Amino acid sequence: MLRRLRLAAVLASVLSLAACGSSSSDTAAPASSGGAGKTLTVFAAASLTETFTELGRRFESAHSGTKVTFNFGSSATLAQQITQGAPADVFAAASPATMKTVTDAGLASAPTVFVRNTLQIAVPEDNPAKVGSLKDLTDPKVKVALCAEQVPCGAAAVKALDAAGLKVTPVTLEQDVKATLTKVRLGEVDAALVYRTDVIASGGRVRGIDFPEAAQAVNDYPIAALAEAPAPDLAEQFVDLVLSQQGRDVLTKAGFQAP
Repeated sequence: MLRRLRLAAVLASVLSLAACGSSSSDTAAPASSGGAGKTLTVFAAASLTETFTELGRRFESAHSGTKVTFNFGSSATLAQQITQGAPADVFAAASPATMKTVTDAGLASAPTVFVRNTLQIAVPEDNPAKVGSLKDLTDPKVKVALCAEQVPCGAAAVKALDAAGLKVTPVTLEQDVKATLTKVRLGEVDAALVYRTDVIASGGRVRGIDFPEAAQAVNDYPIAALAEAPAPDLAEQFVDLVLSQQGRDVLTKAGFQAP
């Protein structure tokens, strides 16, 4: 009987300790997972790749546990994706016309223009075709790349050429400004019309040539938090960062102009 009593006491002690251990584990678990991360998804024009990537890093540093993901590309393509239901929190376009596609669908309201951008003629470092002006692009011997007309950099190129009264026959039409500039960087064309910010971002791998008609084709860049944003609070905070002095400093350093 005495042995049985001692055994029962030992079992009771073991069970009590196990119960305490289980209780401690259960209360500790939420503490380790309580800071579950959030994701902010930003759709942005290809010409914003470098600047928005930098702003994304700063946003993540200021918002612990938040991951910023980007979809960079042609503004026209991005607008189409948004209207077709692609999940996104913020849209930054390279023209008011492409933003209008989204606002007309009721998917954003009151976009704000945050920067402006102008065109340059981009040529390889050694400029083999000796391009020095917009008129030089009309020479059939000069291989020229342009953005497709339906994307902002292409629409701007059409405006600039119309302002100069010139007609250029490109050897290729690309879907965004980065792809257009790549043709120059790889030496596949002699020149291209791209944003001056993309020439700067190339780090000297291409040369930029100013031309006066660029003033007739300045692009305004609007930004908006989307109406169906999965993370609406983060969306508003990212837009605030872009519009802040910190955001303005990053963008103007890259060659963008204040609106």
